[in-house]
Amino acid sequence: MLRGSGNCPRQGTNLRHHSAPGPTRDLSHPDPPALTSWSWKYPDELCQRAVRLYRESDQKPVIRRLAEQLGVHHEALRNWIRQAEADADERHDRPTSEMAEENRRLRREVTELRRANEILKAASAYFAAELDPTRRRS
Repeated sequence: MLRGSGNCPRQGTNLRHHSAPGPTRDLSHPDPPALTSWSWKYPDELCQRAVRLYRESDQKPVIRRLAEQLGVHHEALRNWIRQAEADADERHDRPTSEMAEENRRLRREVTELRRANEILKAASAYFAAELDPTRRRS
């Protein structure tokens, strides 16, 4: 169904869950950004319920109206629906949740490898200069 859609918080993080429907602030980040740039998150249950209501309706409801009834932003609901359709292989204009998560993981890995490569380059240059007998030491 709607796993890890990006707009819904990840399961198992109790800082984002609350009893009233609607957005909460993402407080799980160890060093949260400035107050104005915090993103709003909705509980997984609300995301899944909203998508299920939309998909199981015989007559597709207007997204804006359904979003108002559920107390979520209409663009958030639209994104959840699009992601659920991508995950169900019903649309091909966006990656599935699994593919998006894999892309994020690979980007982090590439960043880490580039950082390690820069350290190794600097270390090899340092040691090459230390071991080169033709260079004068200052």
